[in-house]
Amino acid sequence: MTDGQGRSERTSRRGGSERAGHWWHDARAIGALAWPVLIGQLAIIAFGVIDTAMVGRYASLDLAALGLGASIYISVYVGLTGILGALSPIAAQLHGARRPGEIGEEVRQAGWLAAALAVIGMVLLAFPGPLLALSDASPALAERTVAYLRVLSFGLPAALLFRIYNSLSTALGRPRLVMALQLIGLALKVPANLWLIFGGLGVAARGAPGAALATTAINWALALIGVGVLYRHAFYRPFGIFLHASRPNPARLWALLRLGVPMGLSYLIEVTAYTFMAIFIARFGTTPLAGHQIAANLGAVLYMTPMSLGIATATLVAQALGARERERARRLSRHGITIAALLAVLYAVALLAARGPILSAYSADPAVVAAAGSLLGIVALYHFFDAVQISTAFALRAHKVAVVPTLIYAFALWGVGLGGGYVLGFDLTGWVPARWQGARGFWLANALSLGVAALGLLAYRRVVVGRPRD
Repeated sequence: MTDGQGRSERTSRRGGSERAGHWWHDARAIGALAWPVLIGQLAIIAFGVIDTAMVGRYASLDLAALGLGASIYISVYVGLTGILGALSPIAAQLHGARRPGEIGEEVRQAGWLAAALAVIGMVLLAFPGPLLALSDASPALAERTVAYLRVLSFGLPAALLFRIYNSLSTALGRPRLVMALQLIGLALKVPANLWLIFGGLGVAARGAPGAALATTAINWALALIGVGVLYRHAFYRPFGIFLHASRPNPARLWALLRLGVPMGLSYLIEVTAYTFMAIFIARFGTTPLAGHQIAANLGAVLYMTPMSLGIATATLVAQALGARERERARRLSRHGITIAALLAVLYAVALLAARGPILSAYSADPAVVAAAGSLLGIVALYHFFDAVQISTAFALRAHKVAVVPTLIYAFALWGVGLGGGYVLGFDLTGWVPARWQGARGFWLANALSLGVAALGLLAYRRVVVGRPRD
């Protein structure tokens, strides 16, 4: 062996060792931020599960009002909180650039934005007539739903305030502080629901509006505690959040809106795509709809892991960009997407391997189990594409990029997903095979739409990370 060959082999080994070291270092850093986010997100999902289970025991009318009202509330909530999510990449980049004073100013401006969004959201929730008209609900159901939404409207400002605390803490690498409050809220939810839904201790039974009142009270408690933490915790003092008051700053507000509005729209596109998917599948009957609901619930639970990884990755990428470490940011985003994809494969295999026990836990009806079982293979593929697209979308948000990803979402989820699902599900062409019709047609198109979104986002990421240095 010549000296040149020996040097080449040693260089190759060092390069491989260095890449492996980077991989494990990034994986540990992403995992350390992701697991508290995951637990917090699961706690949020548990809120809805608890409401459904407890209101369902109160009255069927209230359960229907809860389902209809929750779909409207989630659309408003997701859209508005998505706008405030713009604070996270902005604050993370400033943190990486070691400009703490500007973070405090961004938080104050986010407070002004939250106040304006709260007014819009409260009006939509307090007067939901135009939205309810789309559902063709009976007068009794509409009345109960309006009561439910009007109670929730008073908790929306608190939810937006907590979103600021959430976005800031995550951006600064402190998601455990958020998780702790979300778990406290979950612990309070069950006793509050028991008291306000079923009544007791001098309080009349309220049904679905009682569940909304419990959520509203908890939202305000968490928001006020969050503000207290920002005010008193030593970690947040260098940012000077409460150092002085600030008037609305048009330039900073525009920067928040320019990033936040596309982010909010992307969340809204996802929510509405799945909402209309359920509406269309309902035309096939109660059994296919029940099977769809099981598949959708499994998909939502699986989604929490790649979303948490995406949030963690975006935090680290934004901090690296703020520190002008573009190569490190590129590497972190690549590793974050890869980790999400690998875990998605493991989850998909586990889902298919344990399909029997999982389905039996959801329903004892053989017809419903069969309907859900026919969708699980598609759900596994859907989850892989979902993991890749959401982790890539968050990596792009760390670069303060959101407009093009939103356009990709609109084309993929509304066009390919809903449009393609309608063609397949209802066999509009007359040549769709029977096995691709019905709910399976919608799920196939939905999985394909996420694949299209993943490919589009990955391609656009290559454009973004390949831009010249600032």
